[in-house]
Amino acid sequence: MTFRPPDGGSHPHLGTYCSWCGKPEPEADHTYCQKRLALIDPPRFCPQCARRMVVQVTPAGWTARCSRHGESTSAPATS
Repeated sequence: MTFRPPDGGSHPHLGTYCSWCGKPEPEADHTYCQKRLALIDPPRFCPQCARRMVVQVTPAGWTARCSRHGESTSAPATS
C-alpha cells in the first residue's frame, strides 16, 4: 500500500521527515523504512512535520491523520 499525502503525492518520503521512523530524511539511511512502508505498514510519522499520526488499520486498508496536515490513506487516488 502506498502513502497518499493530502497533496496527492504517492511516495512515502515526500517531506523532510521519514514517515516510518520520524527522523529527518538526510540524517539516516531509510532503506529499511522504505521496505516496511512498501510491504504493509502504514506511516507512523507525518513526513512534513514528524508528528506522530493517528493510524487506523482496517481489512480494506489504512488511514493516517496528522493534527496539522490532515489525513492520508492507502486507498487509490480518485479523480
